[in-house]
Amino acid sequence: MASSLVQIRLDDDLKSQASALYDALGLDLPTAIRIFIKRSVMVNGIPFSMTLPANEYKATRALRAMQEISEAASAAGVADMTLDEINAEIEAARAEKKPGGGAVK
Repeated sequence: MASSLVQIRLDDDLKSQASALYDALGLDLPTAIRIFIKRSVMVNGIPFSMTLPANEYKATRALRAMQEISEAASAAGVADMTLDEINAEIEAARAEKKPGGGAVK
């Protein structure tokens, strides 16, 4: 089977990072590139998703979690509790768990 030479230009830092990554996986850079190309041919396209996220993932996830917590607090009737009220409720719950029902310090 005849072979062809393919040359690409990469930023030095990107090449170093990729080489270190592939080395940790037991591959050299040319082998990793061949794997990418073979997989592209096999799937008849880019072998991974190429979509742009609507928002930055971590911020979206954090916002959704905060909204869920807020909704749960509202549903439980505790959304407007002060920090002192929250701490008193925690202290009461701990006191119930302690043998003898005494306050936990």
